Amino acid sequence: MASFTAIYDACVLHPAPLRDLLLRVALTNLFRARWTEEIHAEWVRSVLERRPDLTLEQLRRTRDLMDTSVPDCLVTGHEGLVDSLKLPDQNDRHVLAAAIRCQAGVIVTYNLADFPNAALDPYGVSAQHPDEFVVHLFDLSPAAVCAAVRDQRLALSRPTRSVRELLDTFLSLGLAGTVAALETMQDLL
Repeated sequence: MASFTAIYDACVLHPAPLRDLLLRVALTNLFRARWTEEIHAEWVRSVLERRPDLTLEQLRRTRDLMDTSVPDCLVTGHEGLVDSLKLPDQNDRHVLAAAIRCQAGVIVTYNLADFPNAALDPYGVSAQHPDEFVVHLFDLSPAAVCAAVRDQRLALSRPTRSVRELLDTFLSLGLAGTVAALETMQDLL
């Protein structure tokens, strides 16, 4: 098991294609992916607000599959740190508390402004956009990331996706750097 740890913020778990990608790269053992019950509650709430066609039961099943698939993913024991932390959005303090508790080096989030360097630096934590995070993983192991993307694409059956369609989905999620890297290896996807 890798020693580098990343916390996934809720905002990167509610676009299903990004959640799928981040879970699949978590299985590469290039790093340890972690989250909390509070993070689960946030992404589930967000999905239910945006997707009335989905049910709480369906999302609980997804949550349970996430927890079962990624070893030792749930962070606990961080609650006592929350009140002592200062962030622009006080509702994000639990994410930083979880990162501190599990000694994560990075919080993967779209909301970079909510996790300023000045607030994270004392704890040895940084915030990274999911695109930057996946590009770093690609730099570490192109083959592992390509295999994760290939597995994701092949698992899509309703409807199936071509390599180009999946890359276009990633582009729509703001993963331009990831797509640029993956385009160099399309034969492996």
